[in-house]
Amino acid sequence: QVQLVESGGGLVQAGGSLRLSCAASGSIFNINAMDWYRQARGKQRELVATITSDGITDYADSVKGRFTIARDNAKNTVYLQMNSLKPEDTAVYYCHARIKVWVLSAFRDYWGQGTQVTVSS
Repeated sequence: QVQLVESGGGLVQAGGSLRLSCAASGSIFNINAMDWYRQARGKQRELVATITSDGITDYADSVKGRFTIARDNAKNTVYLQMNSLKPEDTAVYYCHARIKVWVLSAFRDYWGQGTQVTVSS
């Protein structure tokens, strides 16, 4: 059983910072890409940032220069450092990972439960 558990959300004023963490646990053989998505009320879920197992990163245009994604492969953990936060960053943030549970299995998609980030103006 694989679980992704997020932490670090909360309420912050515009211009502030937050750091999200997501730890994968359970029967894990290999983790491919790890990502952060977000979903604002009434909107579709969107990809915020992604990082490959080799550390290659990519970001949505709306967060470039403000957010930084990183991962610790030894801890099966991905982080999202969010700086210069804006009210439009308010959303539920979800961790996602492509995980293989044993050598002959295929990679499957796993999601965290989501953590609320609220940025006040």
